[in-house]
Amino acid sequence: MPQNDSKAPMPTLPEPARRRFLSGLAALPLATAVAQTSTAARANTVKTSARIVIAGGGAAGLTTASRLAAALQGARITVVDARKEHYYQPGFTLVAAGIKPQDYVTSQTSSYIPKGVEWVNERVAEIDPEGNKVVTESGKAVPYDFLIVATGLELHYAGIEGMDTARIGQNGLGSIYHSPQAASATWGALSQFLDTGGVGLFGRPAGEMKCAGAPLKYAFIADDHLRRRGNRGKAELVYMAQSKSLFGVPIVAEKVRMLFQDRGVKVNHEHVLQSIDLDKRLATYKTPTGTAEQAYDFINVVPPMRAPEAVRNSPLPWTEGPFAADGWMEVDHDTLRHKRYPNVFGVGDIAGVPKGKTAASVKWQVPVAIDHLLGDITGKASTEVYNGYTSCPLITRLGQAMLIEFDYKDNLIMSFPGVIAPLEELWISWVMKTMALKPTYISMLRGRA
Repeated sequence: MPQNDSKAPMPTLPEPARRRFLSGLAALPLATAVAQTSTAARANTVKTSARIVIAGGGAAGLTTASRLAAALQGARITVVDARKEHYYQPGFTLVAAGIKPQDYVTSQTSSYIPKGVEWVNERVAEIDPEGNKVVTESGKAVPYDFLIVATGLELHYAGIEGMDTARIGQNGLGSIYHSPQAASATWGALSQFLDTGGVGLFGRPAGEMKCAGAPLKYAFIADDHLRRRGNRGKAELVYMAQSKSLFGVPIVAEKVRMLFQDRGVKVNHEHVLQSIDLDKRLATYKTPTGTAEQAYDFINVVPPMRAPEAVRNSPLPWTEGPFAADGWMEVDHDTLRHKRYPNVFGVGDIAGVPKGKTAASVKWQVPVAIDHLLGDITGKASTEVYNGYTSCPLITRLGQAMLIEFDYKDNLIMSFPGVIAPLEELWISWVMKTMALKPTYISMLRGRA
């Protein structure tokens, strides 16, 4: 698959944007250097014989393993995960947009397992916080003194009647999240739609999900590709919003609403995909007044998301409140420590907190959880707090994006004040998404960012 669509040449960099880009690029090494200096500045590793199990070897699990391996001496650290391939999931949208090749998002989990950390290459089947052990699919029990749950989440495609992931890429069906192969197949389906036109449907599920901005990005990407091919007038783009808002942060929701209005993207609020007829190309949505059918020529299906079975069937999920139904792990919002099992922490997508299902959130969550764990070992209580930091580089055109950063209170955060304004469509934000974020992500996995 080509890196760029030959029918949609990428825009050249105007001089004012080039100056802003170079200015912002200069800030990136400084931020990295500060992070590395902070890591190197730890005076001594903590000596301990504690057994620490990390359930899950995705972004959160590998980042945790790297930081623990650097911070502890003598600990037995074990990662339990069956996945041999590691996916750079923030890149799935870029593959599905025809911007990056499929292999851009794939590497090997073994490349990020730190020296001295044991890797049990099996699926986590059971978590027993009463017995302080994790049980693998083969029945192997892995005991722990401390447990970091980093299992990620489950894509619940079965929650959409009629959905068949084997048909992604066929007959106008797309779904970015499923896998690198599906992201590439989705680009094939979208590209055909860009040539023929018709009705394109976009949207997201109800409940919590990873990277809630991705469905919005894909609608913007489709719009710009259509314009570049001269076919925007042949297509109707419809975004099915799951609620009365387009985004969880009100000021961002309003900005997206204005952009959609400007670009002719129709919005239907409170529409949640319930079933799909793949042969007839007919989607059925649940609405406050019943069901609504919508024919389509292309659809990007984003499935409901929930905690993996091993967590859902354990004592770890919330038992009441908004995170209970889908099994999200009951953790303190500030410390990521489990509310009922103090030697258990939850980081990454599995954590039942109001924000934070992005790779950028992992970068802020893991150090907080580890600092509290180290406090338990040393007897020096930590005061570190996770403020809900979440980041979404929201692509709005090919060549432009808004770097949206916010916290639990929906406050906008600016990591690069004077360089990047959060609600401006900028080339530098695009460059960060398409070029700078992956190296930063890899550094995070290795505990260096």
